[in-house]
Amino acid sequence: MSPKYKKYTRPDLQIIFDVIEPHSSVLDLGCGTGELLKKLIDEKEVQGHGIEIIDDYVLECVAKGVPVLHSDLDKGLDDYPDNCFDYVILSQTIQQVHRPDVTLNEMLRVGKIGVVGLLNFGYWRVRHYLAFQGRMPKSRVLPYEWYNTPNIHLSTIQDFRRLCHNAGYNIVKQVNVSKRKRGQLLPNLLPNSFAELAVFVIKAK
Repeated sequence: MSPKYKKYTRPDLQIIFDVIEPHSSVLDLGCGTGELLKKLIDEKEVQGHGIEIIDDYVLECVAKGVPVLHSDLDKGLDDYPDNCFDYVILSQTIQQVHRPDVTLNEMLRVGKIGVVGLLNFGYWRVRHYLAFQGRMPKSRVLPYEWYNTPNIHLSTIQDFRRLCHNAGYNIVKQVNVSKRKRGQLLPNLLPNSFAELAVFVIKAK
């Protein structure tokens, strides 16, 4: 087993890492450079696989020894049978797919447990920026301009919870995070306003 990695600079990745059980099978949708999967494979000995559309990220995964499929999530997961993974991860990616509801349905078809890292566009600083600057907000979490952002579906924690309710998904766990509090977890007090992001563990009922 390789030496311990440093803690993630993105608190949602650390939370997701802690959720995954050792020796489980994991599919990471939109796995980026494979940072999370690499750590899970090395430290928790999971059977990890990733899907990524960006060529450079795929090459970085390969260089790390992370199994990865170069594919578009919007085309679905037809290559995978039902319940073939213990966990399917969708970390800060759901806002980039064309049909989040379809992607969630597919991840809970191929996986027993879904783990979703969600950017919260209801966060009070986002609301404040839009209300008083009159422009789409930019921050460490949202570094893009409105015209080049990959985020095409801007949702809040309440929006996601409603989607899960309407689709019949069970929210097993919700962890709210504010980077402004140095990654501290927030109590479940108005998270739609005071959490920059949240991690959900969900199952199909």
